Amino acid sequence: MRTQSSRPPILTESPSIAIELPFDAPATLACGAWLKNTVCLISGRTAYVSPLLGDLDSADACQAYTDTITRLIATVGTRPECIAHDLHPDFYSTQFAHYYANQHNLPVIAVQHHHAHIGALCAEHGITQAVIGIALDGVGLGTDHTPWGGELLYSAGATFERIGHLQPLAMPGGDRAAREPWRMAAAALHHLGRVDEIMRRFPDQSAAGTVTTMLQQKLHCPSTSSMGRLFDAAAGLLNIAPVQAHEAQAAIKLQNLASEYGHLSAPLSQGHQIHKDNILDFTPLISWLSNQHDTRHAAAVFHATLAAGLAEWAVLAARQHQLSHIALGGGCFHNKLLSQQLVNLLTRQGLKVLSAERLLPDDSAISLGQAWIAAHHMKTFNKHARTY
Repeated sequence: MRTQSSRPPILTESPSIAIELPFDAPATLACGAWLKNTVCLISGRTAYVSPLLGDLDSADACQAYTDTITRLIATVGTRPECIAHDLHPDFYSTQFAHYYANQHNLPVIAVQHHHAHIGALCAEHGITQAVIGIALDGVGLGTDHTPWGGELLYSAGATFERIGHLQPLAMPGGDRAAREPWRMAAAALHHLGRVDEIMRRFPDQSAAGTVTTMLQQKLHCPSTSSMGRLFDAAAGLLNIAPVQAHEAQAAIKLQNLASEYGHLSAPLSQGHQIHKDNILDFTPLISWLSNQHDTRHAAAVFHATLAAGLAEWAVLAARQHQLSHIALGGGCFHNKLLSQQLVNLLTRQGLKVLSAERLLPDDSAISLGQAWIAAHHMKTFNKHARTY
């Protein structure tokens, strides 16, 4: 259950961003996600992405959201022929999508969060062929109803396949673990078989004993493949951000420390493993990190090892599927240090990297990805409909 926020919605009167598409698409309204929300309307060969609305966590934000959709439809002068939304049923954007579709008798298409991240990149770059996507963020509901966030995807227009993911880690307390990185560090210690260290490492956390019991008994500890939570675990183990005052604070501190190190570090030798079921496992890196005291050096090695593991993962997938494009989407790619190291490694292998340019890599691009994927669905449907 998401908590209500007292922050006002982020509103702006700046014009929509127009993304030119490589084909004429059915008129599609995409409703975005929950955090950093935008909406998108496709008209002909142009996708119009609204200004950033912010998080849909208050009545005022939701009212601004519905007003923006009304304004966008009127400004563009196109009535939607289909509606797209995130898989998560509790998002206001999802509920609005179903309401609007019912009111106007329109088809509604659910789009998986990370597929949308990769779809946004394909739309922005006009890439209609299949790509390998690396989607890294805090959380997005997966098709198996678990929280995803470190995904390797084969993405081809309307369809995708989850061909790999990060080694899952428990989230003791669910969403609360995203606000308190020490909990993710505790989960990492439990994963390493060192649960007895939790209370000793976090004596200032009154819930340390409770979290230890939760992990041992698997109580309210959903499993996640999230890269964002892996960053939190690392920050918690280095004791640089046991509790976050704002979103991504721990990850930003890690990036800053790595940048302060002064020079690029080599990745940790054997710091990652790729299991036969294509799970990318950074357990060796986390084990090493848990014993480090030089936080700058540790943060630099952490970034270098992540980049090396992700690059190997993507290269193997590209060769297996005989593809040349790698799309990098999700909020973790705000991290310029990780992004640049990964891009350098991939381009050295002769791969073409798709990164966010006109839009940001985070959830503000989700609506564009939803619209792109839904438009492909509708094109396929219309083509088959004409056959009979």
